Amino acid sequence: MKNFVLMLVFVVLGTHVIAQDTANREIVKKGDVYEVTIFHEDGTISQIGQYNCEGKVHGVWTSFDLNGNKTAVAQYNNGEKTGTWFFYEGDVLKEVKYSQNRVAQVTTWKEGETQVVSN
Repeated sequence: MKNFVLMLVFVVLGTHVIAQDTANREIVKKGDVYEVTIFHEDGTISQIGQYNCEGKVHGVWTSFDLNGNKTAVAQYNNGEKTGTWFFYEGDVLKEVKYSQNRVAQVTTWKEGETQVVSN
């Protein structure tokens, strides 16, 4: 659970903190959104996502580790957490469902084992 909380903090805060380093990101305006690619120091992709024209995170954000493995997939709607987020930790998948910008349910998937936690 501790790793899950740290991963959640990384995705939620990391998106905003890392995005402040302009040397490690690429921004392309497409219509009403800005597509953002954030890079690790070695040049590999760290995160891919979008901001809307108001500067709020919007749409799907995907995070990767240094080896290119997907670590998280998050969804935002006009700056608010929404939908189902996925966190990948080795052979464990955590599925976090959001409702009204709050965690509504957490499901942990591990080979041969499932655990559901609801708020």
